[in-house]
Amino acid sequence: MMNRWHAVKRLLPVLAGLTLLLSACGRADLSALNPQGPVAEEQFGLIKLSIAIMGFVMVVVFALTFYVLFRFRRRKGQNEIPEQVEGNHKLEIIWTVIPIVLLIILAVPTVKYVFQFAEDHSKDENAVQVKVTAHQYWWEFEYPQYGVTTAQELVVPTTKRISLQLKTADVLHSFWIPSLMGKIDTNTEGNINKAYFEAPKAGVYRGKCAELCGPSHALMDFKVVAVDEAAFGKWVEEMKAPAVLPEDEHIREVFKSQCLACHAIGDQGAPTFPNLTGIGSKEAVAGVLLNGTGPGEQPVEQNLKEWIADPQRVKPGNKMPAVPLTPEELDGIAKYLAEQKLTYNENSAK
Repeated sequence: MMNRWHAVKRLLPVLAGLTLLLSACGRADLSALNPQGPVAEEQFGLIKLSIAIMGFVMVVVFALTFYVLFRFRRRKGQNEIPEQVEGNHKLEIIWTVIPIVLLIILAVPTVKYVFQFAEDHSKDENAVQVKVTAHQYWWEFEYPQYGVTTAQELVVPTTKRISLQLKTADVLHSFWIPSLMGKIDTNTEGNINKAYFEAPKAGVYRGKCAELCGPSHALMDFKVVAVDEAAFGKWVEEMKAPAVLPEDEHIREVFKSQCLACHAIGDQGAPTFPNLTGIGSKEAVAGVLLNGTGPGEQPVEQNLKEWIADPQRVKPGNKMPAVPLTPEELDGIAKYLAEQKLTYNENSAK
């Protein structure tokens, strides 16, 4: 028995160290504990209040437990039955009233914010209206006020409230920007959920699907790009500008037949699948292949080749088939798309 206890004593520090180490894993920009907007800050306040109440209850319960174990332990030579407190009305009232009071303290702000976060801003002319449609495994963002539709990057001004109307085109998904707002489900056409958020600080915020929706659920990422109002206006203009197709005639014809049958770029193509306008300047290809030169990143042209050549390897179960292209055609299309950059955010903080 003693040998086992010595083994446990050796393992406890290791387990404690692993707990602390693993608790630091994850991304700071995918944490609800790092609020960057008013909605997220109020939700974080509720989290802190709930934890404070639960912590208080735990401290009191454990303190009473240890006190009772020590104060009323059986002494040597003590054989009589301890005094019974069953039916003590004063104690029963105390341990009934205290939980009720704590629940009221938690319920009042919770109910307040539940109704506040459910406010409908879809008729607010001063808010930016965005219709969000979830697909396996990408996000479509339509701006009806501006006549613009894009995918995977939700570009918003820092000066306005963003009003969302959310639905799904297939299975159920859940829209979540941890540092800006909580989760909200996307249901079918007949049950459109509404929400709103604000992003007062310019920057890029990560979003996720928070509802298990298939084999690539964990890869259903998107970005929120918050910019100043001037940059947002420039983005709208650039999104609506006519497309300039590849100069090489062969690459142009292959791009029209193989890509524009499903995708749009500028004023060309079909809007069935993600809009490719400005794809060369986006944070990621397919939401998960990060563009850049840092750790875990690749040049956008390389990411485009990887995605076009074998989309099922990148996102298993997605609806984009492998496109039959020769190596020269793949290189040409990837190079053309990588050059499709928008300049609206060049001088904005990221």
